[in-house]
Amino acid sequence: MENISNVTDIHWNIGKKRADVIRPLAEQRKCSKSAVLEAAKALQVSERYVYQLIRDCRVSQGALTSFVPKKPEGGKGRSRLAQSQECLLHEVIKDLYLTSQKLKPTFIVEEVRKRCAEKGIVAPSEATIRRRLFAIPKDQLRGRKEKQRRSILGGFPEVEHPLSLVQMDHTLVDIILVDPLDRLPIGRPYLTIAIDVYSRCIAGFVLSLEAPSAISVGLCLTHMAMNKDSWLSLHEIDASWPIYGKPDVIYVDNGTEFHSEALIRGCEQHGIRIEYRPPGQPHYGGIVERIIGTLMCLVHTLPGTTFSNTAMRGKYNSDKQACLTLSELERWLTIAITKYYHLKLHKGLQLPPLKRYEQGIAQMKNAHMEFLPIKNEKAFLIDFLPAIHRSLRRDGFMLDHIVYYTNALRPFIHNKEKYGKFLLKRDPRDLSRIYMYLPEEKGYIEVPYRTLSRPAISLFEHRLALKRLKEHGKRQVHESELFKAIDEMRDIIKMAASSTRSARRSRMRMQENQKAQRPTPITNQQHYFETENDSVIAFTDIEAWK
Repeated sequence: MENISNVTDIHWNIGKKRADVIRPLAEQRKCSKSAVLEAAKALQVSERYVYQLIRDCRVSQGALTSFVPKKPEGGKGRSRLAQSQECLLHEVIKDLYLTSQKLKPTFIVEEVRKRCAEKGIVAPSEATIRRRLFAIPKDQLRGRKEKQRRSILGGFPEVEHPLSLVQMDHTLVDIILVDPLDRLPIGRPYLTIAIDVYSRCIAGFVLSLEAPSAISVGLCLTHMAMNKDSWLSLHEIDASWPIYGKPDVIYVDNGTEFHSEALIRGCEQHGIRIEYRPPGQPHYGGIVERIIGTLMCLVHTLPGTTFSNTAMRGKYNSDKQACLTLSELERWLTIAITKYYHLKLHKGLQLPPLKRYEQGIAQMKNAHMEFLPIKNEKAFLIDFLPAIHRSLRRDGFMLDHIVYYTNALRPFIHNKEKYGKFLLKRDPRDLSRIYMYLPEEKGYIEVPYRTLSRPAISLFEHRLALKRLKEHGKRQVHESELFKAIDEMRDIIKMAASSTRSARRSRMRMQENQKAQRPTPITNQQHYFETENDSVIAFTDIEAWK
């Protein structure tokens, strides 16, 4: 029986009120349901609790302390969890939370739920798990510092349908990558990402070892617009990524890559409007910033992560723990996007992003609107490549000391006064061919090296070769010397790749670039027009150069 001296005045008064209502009912042999419901209404408690009070009153023979609110059985320092739940929660906290990698509470909650499901145990609530984490003594946290969450307002009205507005941005990924051969650190990659504001789905991305440029933006737009089934198959990923098509508007910051002539012209060509954030107001890009933050939280669970800052990293040795290559991280990100993020409940939408996207597409079909993937991925990308204007010579075009020629140029050479300068485009990842625009046909023809035996090189390698020749004091550069210098540099990098990070990174750039280059010289003329309906998979292995 409760000691009446320990009962507070508030609880004592509650007991008196309950006693006045319950005692008459307890004296009856059988209480009617209507009387119990009336008592529950008067005391503002449940019908079940009224029956409990009647039983307690009869057992205590009407003692007022039987009506006093009872203290909870748990309380500070005492757990209400079952023993199996307690053991599992303790195990997860020890294995994942009290480590130098400092996983966030969100991942601990998900891991507890996952392990409970595997063992057939009812999982504790998220609030219970988080309270347990916050109650851990500071001396057990080993210097952990939880990053305070900062709300970022998107600043956007509701958009009407999928891909009506897409936010794009870049970030340096919080992870150290390794070289695929020696598995030694080469540094951090860059991520260019496009977010569909309507559904919060990730419409496309580009992972690169080079700083953001107009090429990486063009590659990201291409990845967003194309049907991704063949791309997923190429990466051996069994997943659905049904987001494709050209956006109505892309919303970007004021970086130079977003103001390039190549991007502006490419967007104008395909009816894509560019809108820029107001200067000095980053919160207008809040949606893409939040999703980048979500992806970086996932990256922080990977070995080799650098975390968001040095305080969070603490004594964690990112270089020593690094083990993922660029292609492995690209595949991991694709799985994280298609099989996790797109299917996870979005708290702002109260729906998974993919479900929201599918609902939007269904509404568009009802309104006789439909997105179609681009027919020719390479022709689409060419429109976003940097433009160069050159006059046609008797032996073809010369760009940066390299001569390009094909028999298809003969009619233009005989009438070059009529045409003036030609618009040319080139992919900085592969200088073995350029693309000449034909105004009358409204398309491009492909013009290869004049000397077809030359190896495919990147603009990155080309600039290194020029720098090497200038250091040797050669004022006039000849094409043969240029390619000879590149061959020598490649040999040096192969020998020195395991010694320094910069050399390993250079080798990695060249290897990734060679994936986008064709294995054999061009023998037949290639044409790229918007109406062409062929399948080109030359830009699936992504790398971008300035």
